[in-house]
Amino acid sequence: MVWATATFPIDVWAQKGALANASDPVTLNFQNAEIEAVARTFASITGKNVVVDPRVKGTLTLVIDQPVSRAVALSQFVAALRLQGFTLVEASGLYKVVPEAEAKLQTSAVTVDDPDGRAIAGGNQIATQIFKLNHESANNLVPVLRPLISPNNTINASPGSNALVITDYADNLRRLGRIIAAMDVANATDVEVIGLKHAIASDLAPLVLRLLGSTSAVAPATGGADTSFKTTLLAEPRSNALIVRASNAAQLALVRSLVSKLDQPDASSVGDAAGNIHVVYLKNADATKLATTLRAAMSGQAQAAAPTAAGQGGPGVAAGVAPSASTTGGQIQADAATNSLIITAPEPQYRQMRAVIDKLDARRAQVFVESLIAEVSVDKAAEFGIQWQGALGNAGDGVIGLLGTNFGAGGKNIIDLAVGAASGTVAPARGLNIGAAPRTNGVYVLGFLARFLEDSGSGNVLSTPNLLTLDNEEAKIVIGQNVPFVTGQFTNTGSTTSTVNPFQTIERKDVGLTLKVKPQISENGTVKLAIFQEVSSVLASTVNAVNGPTTNKRTIESNVLVEDGSIVVLGGLLQDEYAGNAEKVPGLGDVPLFGNLFKSEARSRKKTNLMVFLRPVVVRDARDSERLSLDRYDLMRSGLKDNQPLPSSLVPVNESPTLPLPPPAKSANALGAPTPLPNTAPLITLPTAPAAQ
Repeated sequence: MVWATATFPIDVWAQKGALANASDPVTLNFQNAEIEAVARTFASITGKNVVVDPRVKGTLTLVIDQPVSRAVALSQFVAALRLQGFTLVEASGLYKVVPEAEAKLQTSAVTVDDPDGRAIAGGNQIATQIFKLNHESANNLVPVLRPLISPNNTINASPGSNALVITDYADNLRRLGRIIAAMDVANATDVEVIGLKHAIASDLAPLVLRLLGSTSAVAPATGGADTSFKTTLLAEPRSNALIVRASNAAQLALVRSLVSKLDQPDASSVGDAAGNIHVVYLKNADATKLATTLRAAMSGQAQAAAPTAAGQGGPGVAAGVAPSASTTGGQIQADAATNSLIITAPEPQYRQMRAVIDKLDARRAQVFVESLIAEVSVDKAAEFGIQWQGALGNAGDGVIGLLGTNFGAGGKNIIDLAVGAASGTVAPARGLNIGAAPRTNGVYVLGFLARFLEDSGSGNVLSTPNLLTLDNEEAKIVIGQNVPFVTGQFTNTGSTTSTVNPFQTIERKDVGLTLKVKPQISENGTVKLAIFQEVSSVLASTVNAVNGPTTNKRTIESNVLVEDGSIVVLGGLLQDEYAGNAEKVPGLGDVPLFGNLFKSEARSRKKTNLMVFLRPVVVRDARDSERLSLDRYDLMRSGLKDNQPLPSSLVPVNESPTLPLPPPAKSANALGAPTPLPNTAPLITLPTAPAAQ
């Protein structure tokens, strides 16, 4: 046997050859011994290297009266170290005595998915274990397990893999494993189908949910964990059954009990089945339109079934359909005030019609159509010309000569300007005008005129009309003016009386931007669009014209097929115009350099780029509609906040109106699992102004 004692700092002795047999028990007796010396003793006992961190200081008391195994003695040593704030970790066969706060960084023992702790190191060793969860959410368990872990050790959740990563002492990891296994259980029962005999599934499902106090199931947590704590109940119209997934067995039993009590035959159906009257309240469809559709469908069915029944010698009634009632349309009536259908039919026929109604009364998807009209135009013009006039002869001569050049008209012609100067109304054209007026017989006469002009202009017009409309419903937006156009007039100017009775007929037309869209959503997610888009404007120079104003118009009318959230170009105009005009004196105007004194030249170039883009986004439910609306609301609100006037003390109106904060969005748990929109970012973002050169 190996004995150890400590009568002064420490005195360790062992029987010769005892270390050769690791199964021999040991007895320890350390009284206020240095931790480093005790660690050396255990290095001799275990036969392994022990390293003590320089930060580990102090004394330790460890007394074992009865002989114990070497593994138990090592465990007792680790327990004594924990009382001092230190611990022992093993890495690659080397024992390290380190501060407890550093142990989680020194250990190399890692186990995965071992809830029973069979693969975890024994004793008080620190290890890291990964617990993979099947049902419970990892984020939900972190606050529950955090108080059960040593303050210096860690617990973290991995939402992507729904797992827990815990670093702690081995004995505590085994305890935590049993706790996690007990909590990681399914929170809901298996899916069960309850068939109905008398009631309609679509009518019974909301009633049972209301009685249970549950409206919808909670969306699964991140990582795939099942956190459906509420009962989910769905109606399956084809088999007239209820699909149930309850939060627990007691809730499932309650659902069964309610369904069995409510699934009873209608009291009115006991008598004459042909006199049954049913009222069906619609959720989405229009009662008047749906009644017309159903009457047409039932009438067609009766007409198709009548010949077959007549050939068999029967009464001509097919599968619960009354041909006389169907043809007269008396079976189905619409009540527009309550948007409901009143159906008079026996039970089998009512069930048949109800199945059709449930399919047609589904929530229709909507389409948000965002269009972009981008027009960029550039105009450039340049003019150059020299004109001169002179007289040859003396005052009083019978004949004098005139020599000179004149080009253009109005404020560009030297003759017109000279006449205007004589009357005191000189109005030269735009640009640089250089002239000389020599004095002749005491009168200044314009004799020389040089003109230089360079004109450039550019325009950038962006229009983004947006529309939200139901599937297969046309929507229209008009942004512009309602301009009057004279279509006829009469005045009795030839009358012998002095009374004049003018008469005009005027037609008003919309001038501006018009967008009409009719979308149709297909099953594979594409959107068919019937589009009419028009951009018109009144030509400014013709506003007061005798025959009425002239309008510029650009129209696109087309049918396109677009993927949900994709951008498509509808059409456009790429126009490049060039015009040149030259006036000159033949021969002299062609002489290099000197010929500029005998000519006038003007050039212009105009480029217009007009493109129309379109992007439809399918909005399938209330959540998508709310997200899209809040996104555009925030975009408008941020634009108004950024467009505030500069502060001024002289004119103390320093704030412009802004939109209020939007209401909070509905909880995702109440709306179900989110379905991301394809791309709800705005179609365009206005660029910032370029920096000055």
